[in-house]
Amino acid sequence: MKYDAILLTSFGGPEGPAEVMPFLERVTAGRGVPRERLEEVEHHYWEFGGVSPINAQNRELLSAIEEELARQQIDIPIYLGNRNSEPYFADTIRQIHADGHRRVLALVTSAYSSYSGCRQYRENLAKALVDTGLNDSMRIDKIRHYFDHPGFIEPFANGVVTALRTLATEGFSTADIHLFFTTHSIPISMAETSGPPNMRGELAGGAYVSQHMATARCVIESVQRQLDGSLPDWSLVYQSRSGAPQVPWLEPDIGDALVDAKSQGVKAVIVIPIGFVSDHVEVIWDLDEEAKKIADEVGLRIVRVATPGVAREFVSGIVELIQERLQSTDRKALSSLGPWADFCAIGCCPNSRAELPTVAEVPS
Repeated sequence: MKYDAILLTSFGGPEGPAEVMPFLERVTAGRGVPRERLEEVEHHYWEFGGVSPINAQNRELLSAIEEELARQQIDIPIYLGNRNSEPYFADTIRQIHADGHRRVLALVTSAYSSYSGCRQYRENLAKALVDTGLNDSMRIDKIRHYFDHPGFIEPFANGVVTALRTLATEGFSTADIHLFFTTHSIPISMAETSGPPNMRGELAGGAYVSQHMATARCVIESVQRQLDGSLPDWSLVYQSRSGAPQVPWLEPDIGDALVDAKSQGVKAVIVIPIGFVSDHVEVIWDLDEEAKKIADEVGLRIVRVATPGVAREFVSGIVELIQERLQSTDRKALSSLGPWADFCAIGCCPNSRAELPTVAEVPS
């Protein structure tokens, strides 16, 4: 199918202190998050002057993609739209339509299947089309999940290689080190229902957990190719829980895992935030502040690997994902789960509160 515009879709974030609490209230509306938790997170943003790094990071990513598209002589415009802050989806969609574009390919800054990381964006985009009155004149599809695309894997692998070499120069052996792959915790019920309904029996813990495990294995395989000898043990852990305390979420939490690692004789840890594409507040605060504080308290050396951001491999990989849909080029994937489908299945990553219209669903 021919597309004539790209829409970089992201979470959004506040651009000043007065925007922080309204932003958090929009993000958590209807989810039963205690007020005290919102106030706690509000203070995290105040540490950054009330400005989330994510918006500047997305503008930088958009510029990098534009440059790579131009370098490869791919003539297609790219726009930015956010779920929870300006520029909102509806405003961006109006602009895309005003510029004469009708078939849009959305790139979501989440590599995995889940309600909040995929379906909710597809619901938001469908609502924006209705709200703008453009649902009959514009089509929005979505780039597939890229959790095992080489462009997403290689920046993490390169970071692990650098971290291992750094720790080696400090005298740490492989046996001293543990690798923690970390991602955003979500409710267990959301994790278990993530992915296409017909695949849930094949995916332990649902697509969300299975895809993250696949990403971690792909990173390990890439590191192994770059280094001689054995690698440290590794595990998948979670961070940034924000829901109602009585609802079970994915565990173990990174903080608990660090304490346990120390008790098992680990001396140094490398944290790889595979659940994120840029170093925004949840990465910087939850890992560089809170996780590091715990590591320091128990006597662990901790190194955090950077997210892909605007790494050359990641930006090139995004353009490859765009080319897949524009020109039917090869679909790259490094795990047995991929390449993931271009369209989401009916019933994929269901909304537990209401059944709402979506874009980018399997064509009927």
